[in-house]
Amino acid sequence: MTKSKKNLLALAAVVAILAAAFGTFLLVKPEDPATATAPPLAAGEARAVREDSHRLTTPARSELTLVEFLDFECEACGAVHPTVERLREEYGDRVTFVARYFPMPGHRNSRTAAVAVEAAAQQGKFEDMYKKMFATQKEWGELQNSQADLFRTYAEQLGLDMNTYDTAVKDPATEERVKADQRDGMGLNVQGTPTFFLDGQRIQTPRTYEAFKALIDERLAK
Repeated sequence: MTKSKKNLLALAAVVAILAAAFGTFLLVKPEDPATATAPPLAAGEARAVREDSHRLTTPARSELTLVEFLDFECEACGAVHPTVERLREEYGDRVTFVARYFPMPGHRNSRTAAVAVEAAAQQGKFEDMYKKMFATQKEWGELQNSQADLFRTYAEQLGLDMNTYDTAVKDPATEERVKADQRDGMGLNVQGTPTFFLDGQRIQTPRTYEAFKALIDERLAK
């Protein structure tokens, strides 16, 4: 190998390291006091799923757990959502499906959406608001002004007690619940969405329903 090629490879390695570091910086840098994310958990403390994680299915005898770290404004999350719903319909009696918040800083309303969903969850409407966000994503995604008022109309449409909802949205504990999921994700080296974990093991997101189904079938057969 020539000296110039060695130098180019070394430079590429440095660029890759800097890019990874910058990606982490984007996740942990404080944007403002209200939305700043707490530092990631120490190695070994992060968990793909916790006792209070939002479970979309609760089979009597769970044979497998599929966890998704997601961002409601993420187009890729929106694209994979129908696949997740189809898998959930087919395997809901055997597989525990878990959704965890991971709002990305590049999305203006991702954290606002997560807080709205968590506020709905406090009234037993997590799944309803979760589905609503993905069903309407094209209406509000990528907008630069706050969509909090729109999300409030979704809460009204779902029949939530609006005084309770408004109180929950303003309560710092609601956003802290979102951040708790995000801290776990960062501790597990989640750098983008969607990111899936199958029985605690991170997997490459299958590109099709058939590929995802084959992966689940393979794990269930073990």
